[in-house]
Amino acid sequence: MKVKLVCVGSIKEPFYKEAIFEYTKRLQKYCKLEIIEVKQGHSDTEIAKQEEFEPILEHLEGFVVITAIEGKSISSQEFANKIKDIGVQGNSTITFVIGGSFGVDDRLKERANMLLSFSKLTFPHQLFRVLLLEQIYRAFTIMNNTPYHK
Repeated sequence: MKVKLVCVGSIKEPFYKEAIFEYTKRLQKYCKLEIIEVKQGHSDTEIAKQEEFEPILEHLEGFVVITAIEGKSISSQEFANKIKDIGVQGNSTITFVIGGSFGVDDRLKERANMLLSFSKLTFPHQLFRVLLLEQIYRAFTIMNNTPYHK
């Protein structure tokens, strides 16, 4: 399975880069991971979302999951089951989108197959990328009955 992360903005802090590298390395045994960074838009909410729309849209492929605060919250086990089901349904690619500071354009939400919420809390985008990668890794360990998941 191919897993794509389309992320607005880049990682600046070394400790986030190290964590991302670690999960990227761990995921190699389970999937082909591709991380795509698109440029963050203007500092105005609607303008930023419009500027980020096309660069995100051009990278969408397969089953598309947009991370959004208003999305569905699920457990790690349910997340693993969802990824497994996506593959069983014939999708060889799952694309996760982490929008910019103001979220994503509504047109992207309409294109998505799923809106996923990790929490009603707001997380820094760099940290959220680590959280998402960890959960993807956890999902694959659950699916493969490896001892990481507790």
